[in-house]
Amino acid sequence: MNITKDKVAAIHYTLRDSNGNVLDSSEGRDPLYYLHGANNLIPGMEEGLEGRTKGDKLNLDVSPEKGYGRRDPQLIEEVPLKAFGGQKIEVGMQFEANDGQVITVTEVGPEMVTVDANHPLADQNLHFDVEVLEVRDASPEELSHGHVHGPGGHH
Repeated sequence: MNITKDKVAAIHYTLRDSNGNVLDSSEGRDPLYYLHGANNLIPGMEEGLEGRTKGDKLNLDVSPEKGYGRRDPQLIEEVPLKAFGGQKIEVGMQFEANDGQVITVTEVGPEMVTVDANHPLADQNLHFDVEVLEVRDASPEELSHGHVHGPGGHH
């Protein structure tokens, strides 16, 4: 069975940056299960997995445009320190904004905090080593919910 729209695929992956540093990996963990065609993965990864079958091993090089996008300077802003309610703020901390977007603290001044809502992997070429472990039909419930249930998904 091939990975196509509305199929559930299970994969093991290792993600590296352009310098070969491992950024994320499913090694030593359960495989990643996802519903193909439901935007559960970045576009470049989903495109690279299209048509693959159980047992396939591949390397995917994903450009920023097909990954986490280009950095948008408009997503960087200064916020008054008092907006954080008096808690100790440090560079690297992450918060969820009112709209659900994750922001990262990039600079802390005496009265202002610089936050960046760009994805941490924006502007980066991503390099995936992937092994396809399983491909199956999605259940009607998985299709209606847009994500995997059971092993690797929610129960």
